[in-house]
Amino acid sequence: MLAAILRDNGVDGGGVVFRRGRAHRACLRHPARRRRARVHVLYRNPSADMLLTADELNVGLIRRAAVFHYGSISLIAEPCRTAHLRAMEIAKEAGALLSYDPNLREALWPSREEARTQILSIWDQADIVKVSEVELEFLTGINSVEDDVVMKLWRPTMKLLLVTLGDQGCKYYTRDFHGAVPSFKVQQVDTTGAGDAFVGALLRRIVKDPSSLQDEKKLVESIKFANACGAITATKKGAIPSLPTETEVLQLIEKA
Repeated sequence: MLAAILRDNGVDGGGVVFRRGRAHRACLRHPARRRRARVHVLYRNPSADMLLTADELNVGLIRRAAVFHYGSISLIAEPCRTAHLRAMEIAKEAGALLSYDPNLREALWPSREEARTQILSIWDQADIVKVSEVELEFLTGINSVEDDVVMKLWRPTMKLLLVTLGDQGCKYYTRDFHGAVPSFKVQQVDTTGAGDAFVGALLRRIVKDPSSLQDEKKLVESIKFANACGAITATKKGAIPSLPTETEVLQLIEKA
């Protein structure tokens, strides 16, 4: 079913691996609640993603990618962890931008310390990193989004560090400049997928114009576009069904 949904939405399914035998499922529910109090209910162990091996990677597909985007959940268990690290290595060697969204799910990790250690174990390899304010606190141990706290996560190898602030927009940091971009006021229904919409939209803009990573005006415009994508996604239920079209995004920006 998921593969069909991806195909119907124009996503290349060449990297999808199918297994025979017992079905492994991972279900996730995000009841829409306060911005910092979402609840996640997960059913896995094992789920299909945990069983991916390095031998099953579509190396050609990875090498053709302009951006390789990943999270941290695939670092929890073998054989997926080794597959994840190998995919990163292939993408880096091929010249792709490495984009990292930790996507913290504490309940899946053996402990908070293990989660923090493993999430940070690949931190230095990313070109672009996006964290939420909750993840910022988890990784730094400080309940603040001030610049000095955010910079604890900065690495000299990074091109862009982002901190998303829910309906307050986001903060951005590069080697040469930093700032904040406000979000758009909308009636929130379900925030599931809003962060993914934000990241996907921003990466698309960066791929179209890589110079935006060095040009603050261009970067701010790209982040504004991404903020609009995230905002619209939060006005509808579901993750994939709530993703907006480019026309919807431009209309929201124009009305603001």
